[in-house]
Amino acid sequence: MTLKQGYKNQGEHNPVMTQRFGADPYAMVYDGRVYLYMTGDTFVRDEQGTVMENVYSQIDTISVISSEDLVNWTDHGTVYAAGSSGAAKWGRNSWAPAAVCKEIDGAMKFFLYFANGGNGIAVLEADSPVGPFIDRLGKPLISRQTPTCSEVTWLFDPAVLVDDDGEAYIYFGGGIPDADKAANPGTARVARLGRDMQSLMGDPVVIADVPYLFEDSGINKIGGKYYYTYCSNFSIPDDQVQSLGFDKGEIMVMTGEHPMGPFELVGPILKNPGWFFGLEGNNHHCMFCFMGQWYMAYHTRILEERMGILQNYRSTSIDAVQVDTHGQINMIQATRAGVAQTKPFDPYRTNKAVTMASMGGVATTQYSERAVCCGSGEMILTGISDGSWIHLSNVDFGEKTAQRLEMTVRGTAGGYAKVYLDSPQGEEVCSVELVPKDAQRLTTCAVSINRQIQGIHDLWFVFVGEGYEVYDWRFV
Repeated sequence: MTLKQGYKNQGEHNPVMTQRFGADPYAMVYDGRVYLYMTGDTFVRDEQGTVMENVYSQIDTISVISSEDLVNWTDHGTVYAAGSSGAAKWGRNSWAPAAVCKEIDGAMKFFLYFANGGNGIAVLEADSPVGPFIDRLGKPLISRQTPTCSEVTWLFDPAVLVDDDGEAYIYFGGGIPDADKAANPGTARVARLGRDMQSLMGDPVVIADVPYLFEDSGINKIGGKYYYTYCSNFSIPDDQVQSLGFDKGEIMVMTGEHPMGPFELVGPILKNPGWFFGLEGNNHHCMFCFMGQWYMAYHTRILEERMGILQNYRSTSIDAVQVDTHGQINMIQATRAGVAQTKPFDPYRTNKAVTMASMGGVATTQYSERAVCCGSGEMILTGISDGSWIHLSNVDFGEKTAQRLEMTVRGTAGGYAKVYLDSPQGEEVCSVELVPKDAQRLTTCAVSINRQIQGIHDLWFVFVGEGYEVYDWRFV
């Protein structure tokens, strides 16, 4: 049987998701997991069905995935953020999300900020990292009418910091108002957020003297200092690159002693994706700390390249960040290999089938009624046909004897899941006959194994047949 095409070689962890695109990543760490929120790049096609260049104007969803090990990612769907079907129906677009959580009145709340194109910033609220998200304001949090914001060229790209004292701040803006202002555009802003995370405490203020600002605000606190990061613009004169110490479309860092500045330039920390992969584009990032290690999430065009489509569709990757004892961030290397897995994967718990390190010939879709309505939440593996597959990395079977494998499915037809260790050409563990009894309700299918599988292996599920969807699985 011929396997469906995958878009990562074995051992490659970037991009983190290949079942769809996801740009402008923003990471939130909560309850032992990293949640990534990404602009929902989707194909734009002409009347003949040919993929056209990404124009961004149709984007109104935000993709959400999460992981406890940074290699195996669970798909939580796409938040219907803007547009007629979105939470913020007054908005047309949902670009460049930022997400944070904060305890308010004894309950943990989750806030999702995004740009309505280049003309304002929305905020949504939820009781869960994956929604459903609601728009309590019913209008922009920040708009052209917000003081100090009417002159901001691009009123977008939010980043949010909740400081150690519970105070919160939002950073945004970008663009070049005039060609003669390219060296110091003056379009970056910062404002203090209200306790409810959905109001401003005072007017936004200018983040002063941000050299060659383009877009892409970022904010982190490391060792008591505040690190403001951004993407440099594309107006840097070629003959000044050496003297400046940075080039076009690079992620830059400035540091300060207060969350609202002033900030002082330190220098570049991540070159444009074109430097690493030969495919230039805008550079959008987010730094986050997980299990004591700093990481950089950023987007590239390497997924569309593997698909043979070069039309500026972006996907998210992650690589490690090294911070020295003086708080200096070393230059970050963008790679296809990505990061080391932080912990082994447990096959003896119930695992969602939409959790994967890589895949070929499958898709995901909303499962629960709430997810169908709001876009994000419970998901199910779909689009299966002969040769479809998913792959899990570093699955730890320990020293137990696996008695059987259980898989939960629904559908109108059936097939098999063949399970292999280490590669699709590796040792076959078992073959599970998948015979759903209902197109809507789940059916549990199982196969006896009664053998010991020792140690850590990559795990592959290769599917046969079609007309069914897979919800979860576990070894017992």
